[in-house]
Amino acid sequence: MPSIKLDFSNTGIEKEDILVHSDVVKEIDDELIEKSKKKREFVGWLNFPSKYKKTNEYKKIKAAAKRIQSNSDILIVIGIGGSYLGARAVIEALHSSIYETDSSKTHVIYVGNNLSPDYLNDVIQAIEGKNFSINVISKSGTTTEPAIAFRIFREIIENKYGLKEAQKRIYVTTDEKKGALRELAESEGYETFVIPNNVGGRFSVLTPVGLLPIAVSGIDIDELMDGAIESEDKYSDSSLEYNECYQYAVFRNLMYDEGKSIEILASYEPKMHYFVEWWKQLFGESEGKNGKGLFPVGCAFTTDLHSLGQYIQDGQRIMFETVINFQESNTDITINLDENNLDNLNYLVGKKLSFINHKAMEGTIKAHVDGGVPNVLINAKRLNAHTIGELIYFFEKACAMSAELMEVNPFDQPGVEKYKTNMFKLLNKPGYNK
Repeated sequence: MPSIKLDFSNTGIEKEDILVHSDVVKEIDDELIEKSKKKREFVGWLNFPSKYKKTNEYKKIKAAAKRIQSNSDILIVIGIGGSYLGARAVIEALHSSIYETDSSKTHVIYVGNNLSPDYLNDVIQAIEGKNFSINVISKSGTTTEPAIAFRIFREIIENKYGLKEAQKRIYVTTDEKKGALRELAESEGYETFVIPNNVGGRFSVLTPVGLLPIAVSGIDIDELMDGAIESEDKYSDSSLEYNECYQYAVFRNLMYDEGKSIEILASYEPKMHYFVEWWKQLFGESEGKNGKGLFPVGCAFTTDLHSLGQYIQDGQRIMFETVINFQESNTDITINLDENNLDNLNYLVGKKLSFINHKAMEGTIKAHVDGGVPNVLINAKRLNAHTIGELIYFFEKACAMSAELMEVNPFDQPGVEKYKTNMFKLLNKPGYNK
């Protein structure tokens, strides 16, 4: 059974306030279902998990992951935005915090997500003397940041292994039929995986875009997909009364209508940092159009209570919080007695650190709500691959509904092109000189 359960008791919003929007939600849900049947609409993610797990390409991902694990210490993932954030979110949420020190696993390193020479040189130094493979992810193959990174690391891998062996170590995730990267992959004989035409980058983590790197890192992608499939089934109910995913979407819009302009996604689990980064792109790129949209911000508590806590408590009343709460820890620590008690912590003797962390959360929620910051709680049983799969699908579907309620297109990103145009002019790229 799905483990996600929402708690709106600290929001000031009653369920009746949400259910008023049942008719419009049903109408949008019907439209999403119809669009998901069309290859030219970016709604292929809607029923992708249940369909994809049965395909031959899914099996091919598992086989490629085992091959990479057997011959590579490192997998270099080349991509930007949705082409890497989803995979990184899952990998860092589910691996040990000291994953990078575990020599028994194939480590995933990310490039093509920035233009810093210092960063790239650090990666080049890190792979010195190591066996590695490359997974380059791009629909077109011409996006500047990943294209530069691929040119650099393709040269390195070919010099290290020779052309024939390098061809076996380069895996391409790209468009099924067209684009520079597809053309190169076919001419060089690279193994390829398909980015579905009807799935946009920020919705693509449960496609080959995310699944290959996730599998290489050692995470059970069956468990991840099973969680997503459970969410797909649970949130297929178009009735707002029973669909908490859509209730969350409506709640966000009610907050927006009340003048809230910022949503903070908070977690008391540091391993969720990159999951929050993925969430920021998902909602920011989907809703931020036509002068509209909530600004998505992430916080890692209790860490950020010592930096942003003051503003959240006493600053402008322009925000609300969504808190992901894992009710059970996978491990725990008990506080022991210290005879000297110089740190005055003996009142905690015998208590579990998970218990203390939850009390910090409860205390923070009460303080913020008393200070005028509504809090909605997303309760999940524990942090594992199944739950992460559930959360990914939950947020994807909620995002689509929320943006549609704001009357913006969730699936384009016209504003992203502006910086590229300016950059190309400054770099004198042919065709951009005027």
